[in-house]
Amino acid sequence: MRIMGLDYGSKTVGVAVSDPLGLTAQGIEIVRRKSETKLRQTLARIEEIAKEYSVEKIVLGFPKHMNNDIGERAEKSLEFKEMLERRCDLCTCSFQLRCRICFLTTVEADRTMMETGIRRENRKEYVDMIAAVFILQGYLDYLSNHKESQEN
Repeated sequence: MRIMGLDYGSKTVGVAVSDPLGLTAQGIEIVRRKSETKLRQTLARIEEIAKEYSVEKIVLGFPKHMNNDIGERAEKSLEFKEMLERRCDLCTCSFQLRCRICFLTTVEADRTMMETGIRRENRKEYVDMIAAVFILQGYLDYLSNHKESQEN
């Protein structure tokens, strides 16, 4: 079963897809739009990718505040989730792994690019896709660990 990970931002959506076994996440692309409210083409592109990769579930990053409150970005993510559910015939789950994913995905993505030698001026181009990879990989790891604990 393939799972798609999304990092929803104000003008971009980072997209990652799992391998067929659901073990690893690979960055696919960054869907860009001119305005935060222009989502029709973004949703259509995500639907195309989901069909192309035979995706059965979508995992959406859910950015909560450090005190666990839901802020404006999280509210917008919930609205996006609802639009995805209406548009795509897939299970969509907002997921956060404590506060690791909610805050640190873009920080971790930026740190990873810095460590791999990607120049500062080029990092902005990739950060959303790498954040989507972290979101999805965190979910895949959670599933793997949860399955192992149920087997014991």
